[in-house]
Amino acid sequence: MVALLEFEKPVAELQARIAELRDSADTVNIGPEIEKLEAKAEKLLRETYAKLTPWQKTQVARHPERPHFKHFIADMVDDFMPLAGDRAFADDQAIMGGLGRIGGRRVMIIGHEKGDDTASRIKHNFGMGKPEGYRKAIRLMELADRFGVPVVTLVDTSGAFPGVQAEERGQAEAIARSTEKCLELGVPMVAAIVGEGGSGGAVALAAANRVLMFEHAVYSVISPEGCASILWRTSEKAADAAEAMRITAQDLQRLGIADEIVPEPVGGAHRSSTEAISALGKAIAKSLDALAGKDAVALRRERREKFLAMGVL
Repeated sequence: MVALLEFEKPVAELQARIAELRDSADTVNIGPEIEKLEAKAEKLLRETYAKLTPWQKTQVARHPERPHFKHFIADMVDDFMPLAGDRAFADDQAIMGGLGRIGGRRVMIIGHEKGDDTASRIKHNFGMGKPEGYRKAIRLMELADRFGVPVVTLVDTSGAFPGVQAEERGQAEAIARSTEKCLELGVPMVAAIVGEGGSGGAVALAAANRVLMFEHAVYSVISPEGCASILWRTSEKAADAAEAMRITAQDLQRLGIADEIVPEPVGGAHRSSTEAISALGKAIAKSLDALAGKDAVALRRERREKFLAMGVL
């Protein structure tokens, strides 16, 4: 049973009613009634997700059952070979990567891993990368550049880890260097915002030729709660902040930040991860095909022009 969000309560009530009817189906013939309620629940779910607010989309993007990096690797990437460590301090478990194939094309794939239960979330630090994680990403991007392998990144983080130890080891510098490395790559780079793209911790893996976003993903310079705390001195205004910040895939495509929106199954990627992952794999393969054949100069110029154009009125 999928964990339901606050705004999905009407759907939850219908599903509870269906479950009750199923329990009594052995003694009473209520098949037609169950089918009617199931159709009503499906219609209500479709209508609900067709008009989500930015804050509701943020909740969907953070849903704990959305597919994470390891799920994309298992279902979308063939012949995956993990590569670890920054060759300087440690192997950060929040940012993972390695070589593999998507649609038959060899790629270097790097992304955030949040974990999907208490133990794995602690292990992966809830997807919040430390300096060694971004330095690992830089090392893998340099390796890909050296051997002419396209780079694919999967972004899903609330932001880089803000702890004292991370700051002591040069968090800001590592993020800046990772962003710089993205921009100077001589190979095609495709980034996909698959859940929450938060602040520089996301940009460091997303300064790409093509930026894809899942339909209900969000991408912002700060979390809605953080923005509300600064502007209104209370996180209770998070919904208002989300509305003002233009953080949804639809808003960001209109602003020229996102290049393509990848559709999710009705009710979000967490309801059918296989379908969602398949759609993303096809979108990434299409983008890589479009970038294939361009030389390093053209790819760098395209990236430069893309990012310099952002915010220009």
